[in-house]
Amino acid sequence: MTAQYFAIFDTSIGPCGIVWGERGITGVQLPMGDEGKTRNRIHQRDGDVTEAAPSAEVQHAIEGIIELLTGKPNDLADIVLDLDGVPEFNRGVYDIARTIPPGKTLTYGDIAKRLGGVELSRDVPDRGALPSRIGGRQQAGRLLRQWRRGDQAEDAGNRRRGGEPHAEFV
Repeated sequence: MTAQYFAIFDTSIGPCGIVWGERGITGVQLPMGDEGKTRNRIHQRDGDVTEAAPSAEVQHAIEGIIELLTGKPNDLADIVLDLDGVPEFNRGVYDIARTIPPGKTLTYGDIAKRLGGVELSRDVPDRGALPSRIGGRQQAGRLLRQWRRGDQAEDAGNRRRGGEPHAEFV
């Protein structure tokens, strides 16, 4: 395993963290209340990682995340991820998720069909592919069940009618 580093950065929703190694980004931590709690969560999840100044590539990723969290469309497609150790199924979900344009949605079933069959639709969230995880590290949501701004009722109603919960690029 290569050396892992992290940095904390301010966003419109609070202090986030980013973890990286020589092959790319391995994790993003959303705010945990304050900078200390965010830092502690990174250490709990990632173990002995060293806090460091971000490289140019990591700084570029940070700037994209900051934009995204302020509501500016940014697909983060140019960010290099280190997917070493991520199961093949989850990699497939990530590949599809990274093609969802900002503001667009896909159902779990749509993702499953692209992976090989609608019968996989329950596996998209159940196998740990949602929320998005890279190398066992929780990621800022590339996919998200539409359970915000009152979408809970719409999603629950959709499931009662035999439909699929939706995934959305954020």
